[in-house]
Amino acid sequence: DVVETQEHYKSRWRSIWIMYLTMFLSSVGFSIVIMSVWPYLQKIDPTADASFLGWIIASYSIGQMIASPLFGLWSNYRPRREPLVVSTAISVAANCLYAYVHVPHSHNKYYMLTARALVGFGAGNVAVVRSYIAGATSLTERTSAMANTSACQAVGFILGPVFQTCFTLIGEEGVTWELIRLQLNMYTAPVLFGALLGVINIILIFVIFREHRVDDMGRQCKSINYEGEENDVLDQDTEGNVDHVAVVALNVLFFVILFVFAVFETIATPLTMDMYSWTRKEAVFYNGIILSVIGIESVIVFMVVKMLSKKTGERAILHGGLLIVLVGFFILLPWGKKLPNIQWQEIKNDSVPRAVPTEMLMPFWSLQEMQLPSNHTAEPVGCPLTQSWCLNTPMVYLAQYLSSDVLIGLGYPVCNVMSYTLYSKILGPKPQGVYMGWLTASGSGARILGPVFVSQIYTHLGPRWAFSLICGVVVVSLLLLEIVYKRLIAFSVRYGRMQE
Repeated sequence: DVVETQEHYKSRWRSIWIMYLTMFLSSVGFSIVIMSVWPYLQKIDPTADASFLGWIIASYSIGQMIASPLFGLWSNYRPRREPLVVSTAISVAANCLYAYVHVPHSHNKYYMLTARALVGFGAGNVAVVRSYIAGATSLTERTSAMANTSACQAVGFILGPVFQTCFTLIGEEGVTWELIRLQLNMYTAPVLFGALLGVINIILIFVIFREHRVDDMGRQCKSINYEGEENDVLDQDTEGNVDHVAVVALNVLFFVILFVFAVFETIATPLTMDMYSWTRKEAVFYNGIILSVIGIESVIVFMVVKMLSKKTGERAILHGGLLIVLVGFFILLPWGKKLPNIQWQEIKNDSVPRAVPTEMLMPFWSLQEMQLPSNHTAEPVGCPLTQSWCLNTPMVYLAQYLSSDVLIGLGYPVCNVMSYTLYSKILGPKPQGVYMGWLTASGSGARILGPVFVSQIYTHLGPRWAFSLICGVVVVSLLLLEIVYKRLIAFSVRYGRMQE
């Protein structure tokens, strides 16, 4: 009963590979400037403070959260090439704007904020990418395709800072093209490179991408996005309603998964500075290495989970992934008796100041350059007294921290892939653009709230409260998964068209 020619099969997978590339470029667009935003912001607008930097970082996720349902809705009723090209063009234009934020004579920080928000808005095409891949793969192909998509996203997050590091060779001054007032330096070269990749992506979408759709059994079928590019198509039986209880449950689970990982990423630098007396430079450097290793671990997990899901099923793997994340955060709870080193305030006027400004309590992307006396050479290290919990909360040992890194780096990619895969299978043949938009928006919202959670709960109450609350959230999500476990089945299985 499978109706698909070899030519159709090759065209379908070429289009899916273009979607992989789009996902990769979307994540590169976020990570390629993340390390240089703060020094560039200080250079173009000295009035910008650390709190404004937080808004610039969050603006990407806010833009993506707004755009995802909109592009998803668009893709439900029009050929997907349209929202894909428009969204990528917005990202290209936003990157070019970022390269010119030094030109205005005032309010430069607001131009940078707008540029990053528009890059995030363009990244709303992730919903279109996911919905297309869901509709262009059979049930047997779905898990593998979703894992590849997430792997491309992870590789983009890993390689973005690598590209940024390479461009630092240009230097802060670089070269200037006076005719068009373009400065090519270590801050602008990455975004211009991202804009070039976006233009290439648009060309490939026009030249290679074709609209394809197959049903859960792999039979070619017609959809609302059909452009008349194929001849022998079958009508898809879409009778039956989507299980909205399962849909809402997976949105909640996905929010929790992205939220706990956002907390993990954000808390890494302040936690290690407080517990191990690392300087800012050491904390950013060492945690950068750790996150890179976790990224590589995630890519390996994405590949392994494709094979494992064929034996155990997606639901069981999602359950296992959440349990691993729970253990990872449970290990982070302070258990010993040894207290962290304290930043003591010096009393003598001629001594080195040991107090730390409150900005040091914020996540690493909110660190503010400390205004120290001209004769000051040493950077205060240790747990600051402004965090009262430092005096009575045991330290988190380095072995605990590294073990937690490994476990969370294992559990997060498992949960990420299984959430998307189960979500797409539950939706079945229905147009998935809007649904995928809401799922992407829930993840963006989690990435916004994660740093807020860290800056409030961790700063004021300490790691014991912060990690206990995270463990509680994961336990509740496990209970929710148990409640809806039997409902998390493919649309075709639910209506008896296929065997599970």
